[in-house]
Amino acid sequence: MKARFIGLALAALGVASCAPMAQGGSNGHGKDVPAARPMGTAQSCIPIAQISESRVRDDWTIDFRMAGRKWYRNTLPYRCNSLGFERAFSYSTSLSQLCSTDIITVIQSNSPQMMRGSCGLGQFQPVELVK
Repeated sequence: MKARFIGLALAALGVASCAPMAQGGSNGHGKDVPAARPMGTAQSCIPIAQISESRVRDDWTIDFRMAGRKWYRNTLPYRCNSLGFERAFSYSTSLSQLCSTDIITVIQSNSPQMMRGSCGLGQFQPVELVK
């Protein structure tokens, strides 16, 4: 029974980290997120082996640069609190692809626990970043 309660509490904490902030707080959208022009149909997954870089833009947006300099923008369906501030995340998957069904966890740089909340990914939209 105790293990079940702890599991439920951790699940609630993870969901709360992706919930909108109270009125009066920041909405998590960055002012310096580069514009992106869609270049085709969004995809559910991208191959992990081809990811050469990820750039966290704000609490809602991560750009992935692939081999061959192709970019995919992932706009999270829900805000991932502190993602834009920490600009670091981890993920775990048993597949060779990162998918919209996967969960990322924000890594807190100056905390003994090192992990913050966990949030779901969105679709991977191929884009051209507008400079």
